[in-house]
Amino acid sequence: MTPEELKGALKRQLNPRRAEWQKPAALVRALRLRRGQVVAEVGSGPGYFTPRLARAVGPSGHVYAVDPEAAVLDVLRQRLKQAGVRNVTPVLSRDDDPMLPQGRCGVAIIINAYHHMHGRVAFLRRLASRLPRGARVINVDWDERTEKGPPPKRRVPRTKFLRDARRAGLRLVADRAVLPHQYFLELRR
Repeated sequence: MTPEELKGALKRQLNPRRAEWQKPAALVRALRLRRGQVVAEVGSGPGYFTPRLARAVGPSGHVYAVDPEAAVLDVLRQRLKQAGVRNVTPVLSRDDDPMLPQGRCGVAIIINAYHHMHGRVAFLRRLASRLPRGARVINVDWDERTEKGPPPKRRVPRTKFLRDARRAGLRLVADRAVLPHQYFLELRR
């Protein structure tokens, strides 16, 4: 990622106006996280959701903030330090591997990131293999019919994601209408 690409990505991801359409408080409530849970935020970026997830699981819980861009994780670390958030571990992932510790995370959350991934099925399969049986995977990504978000050709339609998820050994347990421009799919290992 070039410095200019990084600057543009940070500006988009951390834009205060994002709350108008992303509805972060409603989304975090919909995740139904509990105090003490260990969660993986896959594709955390600079941490738009990370502090919110860290608060949701409380000081006895933990968040692994996973991203493939080292420079983005550096920004995340600075933001967490400024906010005094201590229950987050940034994780540098690979395109085909989230690099999560085995069996630790009861929930893996992917928000606005699946459409950026390369080797999606392989990544999902490896993600699922790192989670304990019964763990939840939640994917929130752009609905193909909304005008908001990335260009339509960059999006992963709900049906395509579900096909990928099945191939990775995940099964759909809920398809909830939580956000106006995005789908919210809950799967289990």
